Amino acid sequence: MLLFRILGGLCVFLYGMKVLSEGIQKAAGDRLQRALNFMTGNRFIAVFTGFVITTLVQSSSATTVMLVSFVNAGLLTLTQAMGVIFGANIGTTTTAWIVSLIGFNFDIAALALPAVGVGFLMRLPKWKYRDWGEAFLGFGFLFIGLEFINSALPAVDPDSMEFIRRVSGLGFSSILIGVGAGTAVTLLMHSSAATITLVIALAFRGAVDFELAAAMILGANIGTTIDAILAGVGGRTAAKQTALVHVLFNVAGSVIALIFFQPLIFLVDFLTPGTAEGSGIAVHLAMFHTVFNVCCTLLFLPFIRQISALVSFIIKDRKDRREEPEPSHYKLELSSGLILASPEFSIVRAEKEIRDMAGLISAMYAEACRALPELSAEAGTNEDAGSRESGTNDREARADALVMSMKAREDYADEMREELTRFLIECTRQQLSPRSEYNISQLLRIIADLEDMADDCCGISMIMERSVKKNQLFKRKEMEALAPYVKQVEDFLSFVREHLGHPLTREQIGFAEELESRIDKARNRLRKMGRKRIEAGADIKTELLFMDLVRRIEMLGDLCYSISESLSHMN
Repeated sequence: MLLFRILGGLCVFLYGMKVLSEGIQKAAGDRLQRALNFMTGNRFIAVFTGFVITTLVQSSSATTVMLVSFVNAGLLTLTQAMGVIFGANIGTTTTAWIVSLIGFNFDIAALALPAVGVGFLMRLPKWKYRDWGEAFLGFGFLFIGLEFINSALPAVDPDSMEFIRRVSGLGFSSILIGVGAGTAVTLLMHSSAATITLVIALAFRGAVDFELAAAMILGANIGTTIDAILAGVGGRTAAKQTALVHVLFNVAGSVIALIFFQPLIFLVDFLTPGTAEGSGIAVHLAMFHTVFNVCCTLLFLPFIRQISALVSFIIKDRKDRREEPEPSHYKLELSSGLILASPEFSIVRAEKEIRDMAGLISAMYAEACRALPELSAEAGTNEDAGSRESGTNDREARADALVMSMKAREDYADEMREELTRFLIECTRQQLSPRSEYNISQLLRIIADLEDMADDCCGISMIMERSVKKNQLFKRKEMEALAPYVKQVEDFLSFVREHLGHPLTREQIGFAEELESRIDKARNRLRKMGRKRIEAGADIKTELLFMDLVRRIEMLGDLCYSISESLSHMN
Protein backbone atom coordinates (compact mmCIF):
# COMPACT_ATOMS: atom_id res chain seq x y z
CA MET A 1 0.00 0.00 0.00
CA LEU A 2 2.92 2.33 0.75
CA LEU A 3 4.34 1.70 -2.71
CA PHE A 4 1.00 2.39 -4.41
CA ARG A 5 0.50 5.59 -2.39
CA ILE A 6 3.90 6.90 -3.40
CA LEU A 7 3.40 5.78 -7.00
CA GLY A 8 -0.01 7.47 -7.16
CA GLY A 9 1.43 10.69 -5.76
CA LEU A 10 4.24 10.59 -8.33
CA CYS A 11 1.76 10.05 -11.16
CA VAL A 12 -0.32 13.06 -10.08
CA PHE A 13 2.92 15.08 -9.73
CA LEU A 14 4.04 14.07 -13.24
CA TYR A 15 0.60 14.84 -14.66
CA GLY A 16 0.73 18.27 -13.04
CA MET A 17 4.14 18.94 -14.58
CA LYS A 18 2.85 17.86 -17.99
CA VAL A 19 -0.21 20.11 -17.81
CA LEU A 20 1.87 23.00 -16.46
CA SER A 21 4.45 22.62 -19.25
CA GLU A 22 1.81 22.35 -22.00
CA GLY A 23 -0.10 25.35 -20.65
CA ILE A 24 2.99 27.56 -20.62
CA GLN A 25 4.00 26.39 -24.09
CA LYS A 26 0.54 27.26 -25.42
CA ALA A 27 0.49 30.64 -23.68
CA ALA A 28 4.08 31.70 -24.42
CA GLY A 29 5.17 29.33 -27.18
CA ASP A 30 5.67 32.06 -29.79
CA ARG A 31 7.81 34.12 -27.38
CA LEU A 32 9.90 31.07 -26.56
CA GLN A 33 10.36 30.48 -30.28
CA ARG A 34 11.53 34.07 -30.71
CA ALA A 35 13.97 33.53 -27.86
CA LEU A 36 15.51 30.71 -29.87
CA ASN A 37 15.63 32.87 -32.98
CA PHE A 38 17.58 35.55 -31.10
CA MET A 39 20.16 32.99 -30.04
CA THR A 40 23.60 33.69 -31.50
CA GLY A 41 27.00 32.06 -31.36
CA ASN A 42 27.51 33.76 -27.98
CA ARG A 43 27.71 30.83 -25.57
CA PHE A 44 26.52 32.89 -22.59
CA ILE A 45 23.34 33.93 -24.40
CA ALA A 46 22.77 30.29 -25.33
CA VAL A 47 23.15 29.20 -21.68
CA PHE A 48 20.74 31.91 -20.54
CA THR A 49 18.24 30.88 -23.24
CA GLY A 50 18.36 27.25 -22.10
CA PHE A 51 17.91 28.31 -18.48
CA VAL A 52 14.88 30.51 -19.21
CA ILE A 53 13.10 28.03 -21.48
CA THR A 54 13.59 25.10 -19.08
CA THR A 55 12.51 27.20 -16.10
CA LEU A 56 9.31 28.11 -17.92
CA VAL A 57 8.39 24.69 -19.31
CA GLN A 58 9.68 22.92 -16.15
CA SER A 59 11.24 20.10 -18.15
CA SER A 60 14.84 19.73 -19.26
CA SER A 61 13.76 16.67 -21.26
CA ALA A 62 11.34 18.79 -23.33
CA THR A 63 14.10 21.33 -23.96
CA THR A 64 16.71 18.77 -25.00
CA VAL A 65 14.30 16.81 -27.22
CA MET A 66 13.36 20.09 -28.87
CA LEU A 67 17.05 20.94 -29.36
CA VAL A 68 17.87 17.60 -30.94
CA SER A 69 15.01 18.04 -33.39
CA PHE A 70 15.98 21.64 -34.22
CA VAL A 71 19.60 20.68 -34.85
CA ASN A 72 18.35 17.79 -36.96
CA ALA A 73 16.32 20.27 -39.02
CA GLY A 74 19.21 22.71 -39.34
CA LEU A 75 17.56 25.44 -37.25
CA LEU A 76 20.42 25.44 -34.74
CA THR A 77 24.08 24.56 -34.93
CA LEU A 78 25.69 22.02 -32.64
CA THR A 79 27.63 24.78 -30.84
CA GLN A 80 24.47 26.79 -30.16
CA ALA A 81 22.68 23.69 -28.89
CA MET A 82 25.52 22.89 -26.49
CA GLY A 83 25.11 26.20 -24.67
CA VAL A 84 21.36 25.65 -24.41
CA ILE A 85 21.92 22.15 -22.98
CA PHE A 86 24.17 23.61 -20.27
CA GLY A 87 21.53 26.22 -19.44
CA ALA A 88 18.75 23.62 -19.44
CA ASN A 89 20.57 21.65 -16.73
CA ILE A 90 20.62 24.76 -14.55
CA GLY A 91 16.99 25.57 -15.36
CA THR A 92 15.80 22.15 -14.22
CA THR A 93 17.01 22.91 -10.68
CA THR A 94 14.09 25.30 -10.17
CA THR A 95 11.79 22.33 -9.57
CA ALA A 96 13.88 21.23 -6.58
CA TRP A 97 13.78 24.77 -5.15
CA ILE A 98 9.98 24.98 -5.54
CA VAL A 99 9.57 21.64 -3.76
CA SER A 100 12.07 22.41 -0.98
CA LEU A 101 10.92 25.98 -0.24
CA ILE A 102 7.15 25.52 -0.63
CA GLY A 103 6.41 21.81 -0.46
CA PHE A 104 7.54 21.27 3.14
CA ASN A 105 7.17 24.71 4.70
CA PHE A 106 3.59 25.61 3.79
CA ASP A 107 0.18 24.03 3.85
CA ILE A 108 0.23 22.60 0.34
CA ALA A 109 -3.54 22.23 0.18
CA ALA A 110 -3.83 25.97 0.80
CA LEU A 111 -1.88 26.52 -2.44
CA ALA A 112 -2.90 23.54 -4.55
CA LEU A 113 -6.68 23.61 -4.32
CA PRO A 114 -7.07 27.36 -5.04
CA ALA A 115 -4.67 26.95 -8.01
CA VAL A 116 -6.81 24.12 -9.39
CA GLY A 117 -9.97 26.16 -8.85
CA VAL A 118 -8.58 29.32 -10.47
CA GLY A 119 -7.09 27.34 -13.34
CA PHE A 120 -10.36 25.51 -14.01
CA LEU A 121 -12.37 28.75 -14.03
CA MET A 122 -9.83 30.45 -16.32
CA ARG A 123 -10.13 27.60 -18.82
CA LEU A 124 -13.94 27.84 -19.08
CA PRO A 125 -14.32 31.00 -21.21
CA LYS A 126 -12.72 31.30 -24.64
CA TRP A 127 -10.41 34.21 -23.94
CA LYS A 128 -6.71 34.97 -24.38
CA TYR A 129 -5.78 33.84 -20.84
CA ARG A 130 -7.30 30.38 -21.22
CA ASP A 131 -3.88 28.74 -21.66
CA TRP A 132 -2.57 30.37 -18.49
CA GLY A 133 -5.52 28.74 -16.74
CA GLU A 134 -4.17 25.37 -17.87
CA ALA A 135 -0.79 26.32 -16.42
CA PHE A 136 -2.44 27.16 -13.06
CA LEU A 137 -4.28 23.86 -13.20
CA GLY A 138 -1.02 21.98 -13.73
CA PHE A 139 0.61 23.92 -10.91
CA GLY A 140 -2.17 22.83 -8.57
CA PHE A 141 -1.96 19.16 -9.58
CA LEU A 142 1.81 19.29 -9.10
CA PHE A 143 1.41 20.24 -5.45
CA ILE A 144 -1.48 17.85 -4.91
CA GLY A 145 0.83 15.05 -6.06
CA LEU A 146 3.50 16.31 -3.67
CA GLU A 147 0.96 16.30 -0.85
CA PHE A 148 0.04 12.68 -1.66
CA ILE A 149 3.71 11.69 -1.45
CA ASN A 150 4.10 13.63 1.79
CA SER A 151 1.04 12.07 3.39
CA ALA A 152 2.17 8.55 2.44
CA LEU A 153 5.68 8.83 3.88
CA PRO A 154 4.75 9.52 7.55
CA ALA A 155 3.21 6.07 7.59
CA VAL A 156 6.64 4.55 6.92
CA ASP A 157 7.62 2.11 9.63
CA PRO A 158 11.30 2.71 10.54
CA ASP A 159 11.86 -1.05 10.36
CA SER A 160 10.55 -1.11 6.76
CA MET A 161 13.39 1.18 5.73
CA GLU A 162 16.07 -0.95 7.34
CA PHE A 163 17.45 -2.01 3.93
CA ILE A 164 18.00 1.66 3.02
CA ARG A 165 19.80 2.26 6.31
CA ARG A 166 22.07 -0.68 5.58
CA VAL A 167 22.86 0.69 2.13
CA SER A 168 23.67 4.07 3.68
CA GLY A 169 26.43 2.57 5.81
CA LEU A 170 28.62 1.09 3.08
CA GLY A 171 30.86 4.12 2.57
CA PHE A 172 31.64 5.06 -1.04
CA SER A 173 29.78 1.97 -2.22
CA SER A 174 26.63 3.58 -0.83
CA ILE A 175 27.25 6.61 -3.05
CA LEU A 176 27.61 4.40 -6.14
CA ILE A 177 24.44 2.48 -5.24
CA GLY A 178 22.60 5.80 -4.87
CA VAL A 179 23.77 6.94 -8.30
CA GLY A 180 22.61 3.66 -9.82
CA ALA A 181 19.23 3.85 -8.10
CA GLY A 182 18.67 7.45 -9.20
CA THR A 183 19.61 6.56 -12.78
CA ALA A 184 17.29 3.54 -12.87
CA VAL A 185 14.29 5.37 -11.43
CA THR A 186 14.74 8.28 -13.87
CA LEU A 187 15.07 5.93 -16.83
CA LEU A 188 11.76 4.35 -15.84
CA MET A 189 9.89 7.62 -15.23
CA HIS A 190 11.59 9.75 -17.95
CA SER A 191 11.62 12.65 -15.51
CA SER A 192 14.53 13.73 -13.35
CA ALA A 193 12.23 16.26 -11.64
CA ALA A 194 9.97 13.48 -10.36
CA THR A 195 12.97 11.46 -9.15
CA ILE A 196 14.48 14.45 -7.35
CA THR A 197 11.11 15.29 -5.78
CA LEU A 198 10.80 11.73 -4.47
CA VAL A 199 14.38 11.83 -3.15
CA ILE A 200 13.78 15.13 -1.35
CA ALA A 201 10.57 13.76 0.19
CA LEU A 202 12.35 10.58 1.38
CA ALA A 203 15.21 12.63 2.83
CA PHE A 204 12.78 15.01 4.54
CA ARG A 205 11.12 12.04 6.28
CA GLY A 206 14.48 10.62 7.32
CA ALA A 207 14.34 7.56 5.08
CA VAL A 208 17.68 8.43 3.42
CA ASP A 209 20.57 10.58 4.61
CA PHE A 210 21.95 13.64 2.84
CA GLU A 211 24.86 11.94 1.07
CA LEU A 212 22.80 9.06 -0.30
CA ALA A 213 20.10 11.49 -1.48
CA ALA A 214 22.76 13.66 -3.16
CA ALA A 215 24.12 10.59 -4.94
CA MET A 216 20.62 9.72 -6.19
CA ILE A 217 20.34 13.26 -7.59
CA LEU A 218 23.56 12.64 -9.54
CA GLY A 219 21.99 9.45 -10.89
CA ALA A 220 18.85 11.34 -11.92
CA ASN A 221 21.09 13.71 -13.84
CA ILE A 222 22.43 10.74 -15.82
CA GLY A 223 19.05 9.06 -16.37
CA THR A 224 17.45 12.20 -17.83
CA THR A 225 19.63 11.84 -20.96
CA ILE A 226 17.44 8.97 -22.18
CA ASP A 227 14.98 11.33 -23.90
CA ALA A 228 17.74 13.05 -25.89
CA ILE A 229 19.10 9.64 -26.92
CA LEU A 230 15.68 8.49 -28.14
CA ALA A 231 15.18 11.76 -30.02
CA GLY A 232 18.56 11.39 -31.74
CA VAL A 233 18.02 7.80 -32.88
CA GLY A 234 17.26 7.75 -36.58
CA GLY A 235 18.11 11.43 -36.97
CA ARG A 236 20.87 13.06 -38.94
CA THR A 237 24.47 13.15 -37.82
CA ALA A 238 24.07 16.57 -36.15
CA ALA A 239 21.10 15.30 -34.11
CA LYS A 240 23.07 12.29 -32.88
CA GLN A 241 25.99 14.56 -32.01
CA THR A 242 23.69 16.83 -29.98
CA ALA A 243 22.30 13.86 -28.06
CA LEU A 244 25.87 12.68 -27.42
CA VAL A 245 26.81 16.12 -26.06
CA HIS A 246 23.97 15.87 -23.55
CA VAL A 247 25.08 12.39 -22.49
CA LEU A 248 28.78 13.34 -22.20
CA PHE A 249 28.02 16.53 -20.28
CA ASN A 250 25.75 14.85 -17.74
CA VAL A 251 27.79 11.67 -17.33
CA ALA A 252 31.18 13.41 -17.20
CA GLY A 253 29.80 15.98 -14.78
CA SER A 254 28.45 13.25 -12.50
CA VAL A 255 31.77 11.35 -12.60
CA ILE A 256 33.70 14.51 -11.67
CA ALA A 257 31.19 15.18 -8.90
CA LEU A 258 31.76 11.66 -7.55
CA ILE A 259 35.53 12.19 -7.54
CA PHE A 260 35.13 15.44 -5.60
CA PHE A 261 32.03 14.33 -3.74
CA GLN A 262 33.10 15.28 -0.23
CA PRO A 263 34.42 18.76 -1.20
CA LEU A 264 31.15 19.33 -3.06
CA ILE A 265 29.16 18.35 0.03
CA PHE A 266 31.32 20.69 2.11
CA LEU A 267 30.67 23.57 -0.34
CA VAL A 268 26.91 22.97 -0.18
CA ASP A 269 26.99 22.95 3.63
CA PHE A 270 29.00 26.18 3.55
CA LEU A 271 26.55 27.93 1.20
CA THR A 272 23.35 26.69 2.85
CA PRO A 273 22.33 27.92 6.31
CA GLY A 274 21.29 25.35 8.88
CA THR A 275 22.07 21.66 9.07
CA ALA A 276 21.26 18.93 6.55
CA GLU A 277 18.65 17.40 8.86
CA GLY A 278 14.89 17.65 9.19
CA SER A 279 13.42 20.49 7.16
CA GLY A 280 16.88 21.80 6.30
CA ILE A 281 17.83 18.76 4.24
CA ALA A 282 15.37 19.70 1.49
CA VAL A 283 17.06 23.08 0.98
CA HIS A 284 20.50 21.43 1.15
CA LEU A 285 19.53 19.00 -1.61
CA ALA A 286 18.15 21.80 -3.80
CA MET A 287 21.40 23.71 -3.26
CA PHE A 288 23.41 20.57 -4.09
CA HIS A 289 21.51 20.16 -7.37
CA THR A 290 22.09 23.81 -8.27
CA VAL A 291 25.76 23.96 -7.27
CA PHE A 292 26.48 20.74 -9.15
CA ASN A 293 24.93 21.96 -12.41
CA VAL A 294 26.39 25.47 -12.17
CA CYS A 295 29.88 24.09 -11.49
CA CYS A 296 29.59 21.68 -14.44
CA THR A 297 28.51 24.52 -16.72
CA LEU A 298 31.37 26.76 -15.59
CA LEU A 299 33.79 23.87 -16.04
CA PHE A 300 32.72 22.85 -19.56
CA LEU A 301 31.61 26.20 -21.02
CA PRO A 302 35.13 27.36 -22.03
CA PHE A 303 35.65 24.09 -23.94
CA ILE A 304 32.59 24.14 -26.21
CA ARG A 305 34.67 24.00 -29.40
CA GLN A 306 36.82 21.15 -28.08
CA ILE A 307 33.73 19.19 -27.01
CA SER A 308 32.19 19.83 -30.43
CA ALA A 309 35.35 18.49 -32.10
CA LEU A 310 35.27 15.42 -29.83
CA VAL A 311 31.67 14.47 -30.61
CA SER A 312 32.32 15.14 -34.32
CA PHE A 313 35.24 12.72 -34.10
CA ILE A 314 33.15 10.06 -32.31
CA ILE A 315 30.15 10.46 -34.64
CA LYS A 316 31.58 11.43 -37.99
CA ASP A 317 29.56 13.37 -40.52
CA ARG A 318 28.67 11.38 -43.62
CA LYS A 319 30.16 14.13 -45.74
CA ASP A 320 33.54 13.34 -44.22
CA ARG A 321 33.36 9.86 -45.71
CA ARG A 322 32.02 10.55 -49.18
CA GLU A 323 29.89 13.15 -50.87
CA GLU A 324 26.51 11.48 -51.25
CA PRO A 325 24.07 12.31 -54.05
CA GLU A 326 20.99 14.37 -53.28
CA PRO A 327 18.05 12.20 -52.19
CA SER A 328 15.53 11.52 -54.94
CA HIS A 329 12.69 11.14 -52.44
CA TYR A 330 11.70 13.42 -49.59
CA LYS A 331 11.35 11.96 -46.12
CA LEU A 332 10.62 14.15 -43.14
CA GLU A 333 12.43 12.64 -40.17
CA LEU A 334 9.59 12.76 -37.68
CA SER A 335 10.45 13.12 -34.02
CA SER A 336 7.48 11.78 -32.10
CA GLY A 337 9.32 12.67 -28.90
CA LEU A 338 9.35 16.33 -29.88
CA ILE A 339 5.65 16.31 -30.78
CA LEU A 340 4.72 14.68 -27.47
CA ALA A 341 7.12 16.67 -25.26
CA SER A 342 6.61 20.09 -26.86
CA PRO A 343 3.97 20.16 -29.61
CA GLU A 344 4.09 23.96 -29.87
CA PHE A 345 7.77 23.87 -30.83
CA SER A 346 7.06 21.27 -33.53
CA ILE A 347 5.54 24.07 -35.61
CA VAL A 348 8.96 25.73 -35.80
CA ARG A 349 10.35 22.55 -37.37
CA ALA A 350 7.53 22.53 -39.92
CA GLU A 351 8.12 26.19 -40.80
CA LYS A 352 11.77 25.45 -41.55
CA GLU A 353 10.80 22.62 -43.88
CA ILE A 354 8.26 24.92 -45.59
CA ARG A 355 11.04 27.46 -46.18
CA ASP A 356 13.06 24.65 -47.76
CA MET A 357 10.08 23.86 -49.98
CA ALA A 358 9.92 27.51 -51.03
CA GLY A 359 13.64 27.31 -51.82
CA LEU A 360 12.92 24.34 -54.08
CA ILE A 361 10.27 26.35 -55.95
CA SER A 362 12.67 29.29 -56.32
CA ALA A 363 15.29 26.97 -57.82
CA MET A 364 12.74 25.51 -60.26
CA TYR A 365 11.59 28.95 -61.40
CA ALA A 366 15.18 30.20 -61.75
CA GLU A 367 16.09 27.19 -63.90
CA ALA A 368 13.08 27.77 -66.15
CA CYS A 369 13.95 31.48 -66.51
CA ARG A 370 17.54 30.67 -67.47
CA ALA A 371 16.32 28.31 -70.17
CA LEU A 372 13.94 30.83 -71.80
CA PRO A 373 16.53 32.76 -73.88
CA GLU A 374 18.44 29.55 -74.66
CA LEU A 375 15.35 28.04 -76.33
CA SER A 376 14.32 31.14 -78.29
CA ALA A 377 14.36 31.46 -82.08
CA GLU A 378 17.44 33.73 -82.13
CA ALA A 379 19.67 31.27 -80.26
CA GLY A 380 22.39 30.48 -82.84
CA THR A 381 20.84 32.61 -85.65
CA ASN A 382 24.16 33.61 -87.20
CA GLU A 383 25.36 30.04 -87.66
CA ASP A 384 25.39 28.09 -90.95
CA ALA A 385 22.78 25.47 -91.89
CA GLY A 386 24.69 22.56 -90.35
CA SER A 387 25.24 24.45 -87.16
CA ARG A 388 21.59 25.48 -87.06
CA GLU A 389 20.53 21.84 -87.38
CA SER A 390 22.95 20.94 -84.62
CA GLY A 391 21.59 23.86 -82.58
CA THR A 392 18.04 22.58 -83.06
CA ASN A 393 19.08 19.18 -81.75
CA ASP A 394 20.81 20.86 -78.81
CA ARG A 395 17.67 22.84 -78.05
CA GLU A 396 15.56 19.71 -78.08
CA ALA A 397 18.02 17.94 -75.80
CA ARG A 398 18.07 21.01 -73.53
CA ALA A 399 14.26 21.12 -73.47
CA ASP A 400 14.03 17.40 -72.70
CA ALA A 401 16.56 17.72 -69.88
CA LEU A 402 14.67 20.70 -68.47
CA VAL A 403 11.36 18.84 -68.44
CA MET A 404 12.93 15.78 -66.80
CA SER A 405 14.53 17.94 -64.12
CA MET A 406 11.29 19.81 -63.49
CA LYS A 407 9.22 16.63 -63.25
CA ALA A 408 11.67 15.13 -60.75
CA ARG A 409 11.52 18.27 -58.60
CA GLU A 410 7.75 18.47 -58.95
CA ASP A 411 7.48 14.88 -57.67
CA TYR A 412 9.76 15.85 -54.78
CA ALA A 413 7.48 18.82 -53.99
CA ASP A 414 4.47 16.47 -53.98
CA GLU A 415 6.25 14.26 -51.44
CA MET A 416 7.09 17.31 -49.33
CA ARG A 417 3.43 18.30 -49.27
CA GLU A 418 2.37 14.81 -48.19
CA GLU A 419 4.98 14.52 -45.45
CA LEU A 420 4.52 18.05 -44.09
CA THR A 421 0.74 17.71 -44.11
CA ARG A 422 1.03 14.45 -42.19
CA PHE A 423 3.42 16.07 -39.71
CA LEU A 424 1.19 19.09 -39.06
CA ILE A 425 -1.93 16.95 -38.69
CA GLU A 426 -0.03 14.85 -36.14
CA CYS A 427 0.69 18.09 -34.26
CA THR A 428 -3.01 18.99 -34.21
CA ARG A 429 -3.75 15.70 -32.45
CA GLN A 430 -1.85 17.04 -29.45
CA GLN A 431 -3.10 19.76 -27.17
CA LEU A 432 -2.37 23.07 -28.89
CA SER A 433 -3.45 26.62 -28.25
CA PRO A 434 -6.20 27.99 -30.52
CA ARG A 435 -3.61 30.37 -32.00
CA SER A 436 -1.30 27.50 -32.97
CA GLU A 437 -4.17 25.46 -34.40
CA TYR A 438 -5.17 28.43 -36.57
CA ASN A 439 -1.56 28.98 -37.67
CA ILE A 440 -1.31 25.32 -38.67
CA SER A 441 -4.38 25.73 -40.89
CA GLN A 442 -2.63 28.64 -42.62
CA LEU A 443 0.58 26.62 -42.98
CA LEU A 444 -1.36 23.80 -44.64
CA ARG A 445 -2.77 26.31 -47.11
CA ILE A 446 0.75 27.65 -47.81
CA ILE A 447 2.05 24.13 -48.42
CA ALA A 448 -0.75 23.51 -50.94
CA ASP A 449 0.05 26.79 -52.72
CA LEU A 450 3.74 25.93 -52.91
CA GLU A 451 2.94 22.54 -54.41
CA ASP A 452 0.72 24.26 -57.01
CA MET A 453 3.65 26.56 -57.82
CA ALA A 454 5.81 23.50 -58.48
CA ASP A 455 3.12 22.29 -60.91
CA ASP A 456 3.19 25.67 -62.68
CA CYS A 457 7.00 25.64 -62.97
CA CYS A 458 6.75 22.19 -64.48
CA GLY A 459 4.01 23.49 -66.81
CA ILE A 460 6.32 26.33 -67.96
CA SER A 461 9.01 23.82 -68.91
CA MET A 462 6.48 21.72 -70.88
CA ILE A 463 5.35 24.81 -72.81
CA MET A 464 8.98 25.50 -73.69
CA GLU A 465 9.49 21.89 -74.75
CA ARG A 466 6.41 22.10 -77.00
CA SER A 467 7.72 25.36 -78.45
CA VAL A 468 11.00 23.69 -79.43
CA LYS A 469 9.63 20.41 -80.75
CA LYS A 470 6.88 22.03 -82.85
CA ASN A 471 9.30 24.72 -84.01
CA GLN A 472 7.10 27.44 -82.57
CA LEU A 473 10.00 29.43 -81.16
CA PHE A 474 9.57 32.80 -79.48
CA LYS A 475 11.29 35.81 -81.04
CA ARG A 476 13.92 37.90 -79.28
CA LYS A 477 11.52 40.85 -79.13
CA GLU A 478 9.02 38.72 -77.28
CA MET A 479 11.70 37.54 -74.86
CA GLU A 480 12.78 41.12 -74.18
CA ALA A 481 9.17 42.10 -73.44
CA LEU A 482 8.77 39.06 -71.19
CA ALA A 483 11.96 39.68 -69.15
CA PRO A 484 10.60 42.43 -66.79
CA TYR A 485 7.46 40.36 -66.21
CA VAL A 486 9.54 37.32 -65.29
CA LYS A 487 11.63 39.48 -62.93
CA GLN A 488 8.53 40.81 -61.14
CA VAL A 489 7.35 37.28 -60.34
CA GLU A 490 10.86 36.37 -59.23
CA ASP A 491 10.88 39.35 -56.83
CA PHE A 492 7.47 38.33 -55.47
CA LEU A 493 8.70 34.78 -54.90
CA SER A 494 11.79 36.09 -53.07
CA PHE A 495 9.56 38.31 -50.91
CA VAL A 496 7.36 35.35 -49.94
CA ARG A 497 10.33 33.10 -49.20
CA GLU A 498 11.95 35.76 -47.02
CA HIS A 499 8.85 36.26 -44.86
CA LEU A 500 7.71 32.66 -44.47
CA GLY A 501 7.07 31.87 -40.82
CA HIS A 502 6.49 35.51 -39.85
CA PRO A 503 3.19 37.43 -39.80
CA LEU A 504 3.20 40.25 -42.36
CA THR A 505 2.88 43.86 -41.23
CA ARG A 506 0.42 46.24 -42.89
CA GLU A 507 3.26 47.80 -44.88
CA GLN A 508 4.36 44.38 -46.12
CA ILE A 509 0.79 43.44 -47.03
CA GLY A 510 0.55 46.69 -49.01
CA PHE A 511 3.81 45.86 -50.79
CA ALA A 512 2.46 42.40 -51.71
CA GLU A 513 -0.72 43.98 -53.11
CA GLU A 514 1.38 46.38 -55.17
CA LEU A 515 3.46 43.52 -56.60
CA GLU A 516 0.29 41.62 -57.50
CA SER A 517 -1.12 44.70 -59.23
CA ARG A 518 2.08 45.22 -61.25
CA ILE A 519 2.10 41.60 -62.37
CA ASP A 520 -1.56 41.79 -63.48
CA LYS A 521 -0.89 44.98 -65.49
CA ALA A 522 2.16 43.42 -67.13
CA ARG A 523 0.12 40.32 -68.00
CA ASN A 524 -2.57 42.41 -69.68
CA ARG A 525 0.06 44.34 -71.61
CA LEU A 526 1.75 41.15 -72.85
CA ARG A 527 -1.57 39.62 -73.88
CA LYS A 528 -2.46 42.76 -75.84
CA MET A 529 0.91 42.62 -77.58
CA GLY A 530 0.24 38.98 -78.53
CA ARG A 531 -3.17 39.81 -79.98
CA LYS A 532 -1.67 42.65 -82.02
CA ARG A 533 0.98 40.31 -83.45
CA ILE A 534 -1.78 37.86 -84.45
CA GLU A 535 -3.67 40.66 -86.17
CA ALA A 536 -0.44 41.63 -87.96
CA GLY A 537 -0.11 38.13 -89.40
CA ALA A 538 2.16 36.36 -86.91
CA ASP A 539 1.88 32.60 -86.41
CA ILE A 540 -1.25 32.03 -84.34
CA LYS A 541 -0.07 28.83 -82.68
CA THR A 542 3.18 30.45 -81.56
CA GLU A 543 1.40 33.51 -80.17
CA LEU A 544 -1.17 31.37 -78.34
CA LEU A 545 1.68 29.36 -76.87
CA PHE A 546 3.29 32.62 -75.76
CA MET A 547 0.04 33.72 -74.08
CA ASP A 548 -0.15 30.35 -72.36
CA LEU A 549 3.37 30.95 -71.05
CA VAL A 550 2.34 34.39 -69.78
CA ARG A 551 -0.68 32.87 -68.05
CA ARG A 552 1.43 30.20 -66.32
CA ILE A 553 3.88 32.79 -65.01
CA GLU A 554 0.99 34.97 -63.83
CA MET A 555 -0.45 32.03 -61.89
CA LEU A 556 2.80 31.92 -59.92
CA GLY A 557 2.23 35.55 -58.96
CA ASP A 558 -1.35 34.76 -57.87
CA LEU A 559 -0.08 31.94 -55.64
CA CYS A 560 2.56 34.25 -54.16
CA TYR A 561 -0.21 36.67 -53.25
CA SER A 562 -2.28 33.81 -51.78
CA ILE A 563 0.67 32.86 -49.56
CA SER A 564 1.04 36.52 -48.53
CA GLU A 565 -2.61 36.55 -47.45
CA SER A 566 -2.05 33.42 -45.37
CA LEU A 567 0.99 35.03 -43.71
CA SER A 568 -1.04 38.17 -42.96
CA HIS A 569 -3.62 36.06 -41.11
CA MET A 570 -1.06 34.27 -38.93
CA ASN A 571 -0.50 35.49 -35.39
